[in-house]
Amino acid sequence: MKKLKLLALTAVALLGVTGVANAADMLQQDDFVGISFWVISMGMLAATAFFFMETGNVAAGWRTSVIVAGLVTGIAFIHYMYMREVWVTTQDSPTVYRYIDWLITVPLQMVEFYLILSAVGKANSGMFWRLLLGSVVMLVGGYLGEANYIDATLGFIIGMAGWVYILYEVFSGEAGRAAAKSGNKSLTTAFGAMRMIVTVGWAIYPLGYVFGYLTDAVDPVSLNVVYNLADFVNKIAFGLVIWAAATSSSGKRAK
Repeated sequence: MKKLKLLALTAVALLGVTGVANAADMLQQDDFVGISFWVISMGMLAATAFFFMETGNVAAGWRTSVIVAGLVTGIAFIHYMYMREVWVTTQDSPTVYRYIDWLITVPLQMVEFYLILSAVGKANSGMFWRLLLGSVVMLVGGYLGEANYIDATLGFIIGMAGWVYILYEVFSGEAGRAAAKSGNKSLTTAFGAMRMIVTVGWAIYPLGYVFGYLTDAVDPVSLNVVYNLADFVNKIAFGLVIWAAATSSSGKRAK
């Protein structure tokens, strides 16, 4: 485990050094969107290092959840380095890179609901596949609409359907009911906080689709800054909630 953590942290650090070298040549001090991409990417890097280092401090049942939290922020860090480059060189929204990032990290976040339920023996494979399917439908619909492969409004409707399906599963579906009946305070608290992030925190994305793409009411500069801040909170806070539950449960077990 120690060798695995060291290897992961070394790889992430090398990626960070490469990004710093590129930024010195490209990032301008008055490019606030580019700066936001840079700050968020460093936050993702720090979160990744933290989550991987903490895997040895939680019980075995929670370890996978904390590792996945680190994978989410690590993948986001790599994509944010590429998105920053696209922005500072073209001053255009890096839509493709953003959706590639979401297509990997969002399903992983949905799987986290299943993993934390598994940590206390309250999960089944049906929950896993329903949450995964909902996230894929949500993202594919949104991307096809924004990339003009299908009608933009139709893409929005498909994406919203996937999001609503996810919300149903974590609030009223089998996953939500299992969390409520688990009897584990740490799990219930974490599940509720994760559920609020998916509800409130994720609301910024369909709003951005409507105001930034369907109606052009918001300019790309403002939209990218808001998306960046939303990713920062939704990915890092999501992982921290899981880490807090893992350490709390592991501490109680140790006692």
